[in-house]
Amino acid sequence: MKKYIFYISAAAALGLTGCSKDFIELAPVSQNNVVNFYKTAADMKIAVNAAYGALQYSGQYFSAMHEIAEVRSDNTGILDVQTGLNVVEIDIFTNQSSNTLLNNMWNDHYRGIQQCNIVIDRIDAINMDAATRDRYVGEVKFLRALMYFNMVRTFGDLPLVIKEIRNPEEGYAYTREPVDAVYAQIIADLKEAEAKLPAIYTGTEIGRATSGAAKSLLGKVYLTRKDFTAAAAKLKEVIDGTATSKYMLLSNYEDIFKVTNENHRESIFDVQFKKGGTGEGSPFTNQFAPRSSGVIVSKVGPGLGYNIPTQDMEDAYETGDLRKDLSMANGYMNGASFVASKYIKKYLDVPFQANDADNNWPVLRYADVLLMYAEALNELGYVADGPAFDYLNQIRTRAGLQPKTAVNAEPSLQIADQAAFRLAIEQERRVELAFENHRWFDLVRTDRAIAVMAAHGISIQPYQLLYPIPQSQIDINPEMIKQNPGYQ
Repeated sequence: MKKYIFYISAAAALGLTGCSKDFIELAPVSQNNVVNFYKTAADMKIAVNAAYGALQYSGQYFSAMHEIAEVRSDNTGILDVQTGLNVVEIDIFTNQSSNTLLNNMWNDHYRGIQQCNIVIDRIDAINMDAATRDRYVGEVKFLRALMYFNMVRTFGDLPLVIKEIRNPEEGYAYTREPVDAVYAQIIADLKEAEAKLPAIYTGTEIGRATSGAAKSLLGKVYLTRKDFTAAAAKLKEVIDGTATSKYMLLSNYEDIFKVTNENHRESIFDVQFKKGGTGEGSPFTNQFAPRSSGVIVSKVGPGLGYNIPTQDMEDAYETGDLRKDLSMANGYMNGASFVASKYIKKYLDVPFQANDADNNWPVLRYADVLLMYAEALNELGYVADGPAFDYLNQIRTRAGLQPKTAVNAEPSLQIADQAAFRLAIEQERRVELAFENHRWFDLVRTDRAIAVMAAHGISIQPYQLLYPIPQSQIDINPEMIKQNPGYQ
């Protein structure tokens, strides 16, 4: 049963607006509401909740993340400019620094980072329970690390803001810091979060960041940095800790995405959404339903035709893979007629109103951990039919597929060496984690993006592995913020 926690709308983004009529009247917005806020433990809980709420922004998981991580890849695409020229440009690699979607992503991530920094900078002055204080710091350190991780993989070097900016002039002091410095901060934040966060929550607290979420994200960071020894060790901690964390693979792949089953035992960290006309609902049912379908697929509100599965994506599934029909469809019935129009099925719900459904967004789940661990083990040394095979085949078995082995009479099931195992992991991650914002980042991380996109029919240059810095950010601070090479 889904547990609803801490749903704080964008209106609770402190320093922007208030969280109730009384709160709004306490002090002018321009004063960041500091006159009468950040005084109590209850105030600080609202501030922490606002940091979680930032994940719902359009420049984060509401829309930008699937556009820059799925549409960019060979998994999905955009059929026409009615969906939005900015998204089409990202799909076909023609985007430049004027792309407003990228500007929204930049702004909304730094808004979220500011909300984390507010908590970190102000919480020590609050008279409150020390254990709760530690937990709140752990939560926002996890959130800040996640936001910076998404940003550094997208833009490269970044302004590294780790304290609250209390007046606009302070912002002009920040230049872009090297990727290594950004990752060092991400790792430091996640280590602290891991130490401060509980393994599980109960009741209305379910859905908050846990120590397992911090470990899992840290493992992914190490894997991205090609520190395979550290990645394997950290991911093994997650696997070995399941007696406490309760993580497991659900037996039925479909159950992962049911809105009646959210925050289940395979979920490590989700962005929480709740429908009901409060501004907390998710848009994915409407966004991903075919534009031509009206309300046939989405039920309430029209389909918008975003994030459309490609033919390459359909072809990636092996015959008999149970995940295919649960993840995507080739079309829908309009009366007695079948309309061929691919769409994603993982995020279907009956919305309360258009763009207001109950679907959470899965950021980290246990299947991802198992596949990352298998990848790290293989990078440390291929072992024929060794432990890496076991973790890979756990995922395949649930999908109704035959295991892959080092020697196999069926060529498609044989993994004879380290290079072949890399491709097997790439394939399994693609179909297991389809439409969950992993594909583009996986291709870049494994140095496979250029080759894979060429096979998909799109020739890209190395500079396009990063996105351009939004021109508006350069215009604001041209002395400190410079453009990525290759972009105008």
